Amino acid sequence: MLQVPFIRQNKELVLERLAVKHFKETALIDEIIALDDRRKKLTLEYDETQAQVNSLSKEIGKLMAQGKKEEGEQQRAAVNALKEKLGPVNEELNTTEKALHDTLAKIPNLPSVQVPAGKTPEDNVEVRRGGTIPTLDAAAVPHWDLAKKYDLIDFELGNKITGSGFPVFKNKGARLQRALIQYFLDYNIGNGYLEYAPPYLVNEASAYGTGQLPDKEGQMYHATEDNYYLIPTAEVPVTNIYRDEIVKDTDLPIRMTAYTPCFRREAGSYGKDVRGLNRVHQFDKVEIVQIVHPEKSYEALDEMVAHIEKLLNALELPYRILRLCGGDMSFASAITYDFEVYSAAQQKWLEVSSVSNFEAYQTNRMKIRYKENNGKPQLTHSLNGSSLALPRIMASLLENNQTPDGIRLPEVLHKYFGDTTI
Repeated sequence: MLQVPFIRQNKELVLERLAVKHFKETALIDEIIALDDRRKKLTLEYDETQAQVNSLSKEIGKLMAQGKKEEGEQQRAAVNALKEKLGPVNEELNTTEKALHDTLAKIPNLPSVQVPAGKTPEDNVEVRRGGTIPTLDAAAVPHWDLAKKYDLIDFELGNKITGSGFPVFKNKGARLQRALIQYFLDYNIGNGYLEYAPPYLVNEASAYGTGQLPDKEGQMYHATEDNYYLIPTAEVPVTNIYRDEIVKDTDLPIRMTAYTPCFRREAGSYGKDVRGLNRVHQFDKVEIVQIVHPEKSYEALDEMVAHIEKLLNALELPYRILRLCGGDMSFASAITYDFEVYSAAQQKWLEVSSVSNFEAYQTNRMKIRYKENNGKPQLTHSLNGSSLALPRIMASLLENNQTPDGIRLPEVLHKYFGDTTI
């Protein structure tokens, strides 16, 4: 979340940047300042009253030791009266602090000055393209037909077992899925990321820390009896590894990677754009996360974008990189680059990765800090990216590489898959 001192000192800038995200509840900014004023007043009142209690309490002992019992009892009565006053003040202070915290949680992160103006995906800015879009013959079919032809994915079986959006990978489809996961992990580890295998369920504090709560509660699967949430991305458990931690500046940057299944309700998804693997409720993804010095976060962002780009080049997939406009960004992000690959049989671009810098928004929620030269702890910055999300990668690999004799796989996958074609 944003920090109150920054809001107080930069109110006009905050309102200006929130407008880029098309945030309408700007009255909350004045409410935050008013709540902070009230918090400060109550804190001062509490501290001054407590100081009086401490001072008078010391006097009671002296008076009693001097045999001035009557005066001592008078002082004791005064102390008791002050203590009675402390209770309501402390209660109101706690209520005010909670209201301030809850109101701050409603404010999204401020977009970077690099974020383009705009409201819809059509306003995103294309940064560059790579790879070559293949020319398919007239007999080419989309991936859901290829999956059936080669017995790779059973969408109907997934409907039977669970419901729509839960495909079953089988035979060489399951093997390709496993090959992609292993390749992505090896690629990340080889580039300095430490692998984790985190839980797939997280508590409320973890989901709040990365900004899923309260913003995306409707998109998450919730195990209500235990109040746990199925993760929508490995970003949630992995970033929370360092929640409430103070690290040394020499430990930065911290680079982490993890494979997990991901679960998203995606309420309201329907139509041709969600057919096959285009949009599913459970999918596999390999994630990269960095926790960095605040002065290095945009350098880390460029590094992560280049990291994903090299991965897509190795997979021989045509791609484009988009810088998202303010209206198409997530609640917690300061800047986001989306990667899309071209699905030749569907003749459309499919998002396969988002790389985001959250600056100090997540780390302020999670209290992830660093310390240098025995100084005061400071907030780190956090970043994350998909490296990569598998469903649309697999869809594009199948469609773009189909031939009359089977599906050709990129060379980098041969040793992981154990063959050159399907």
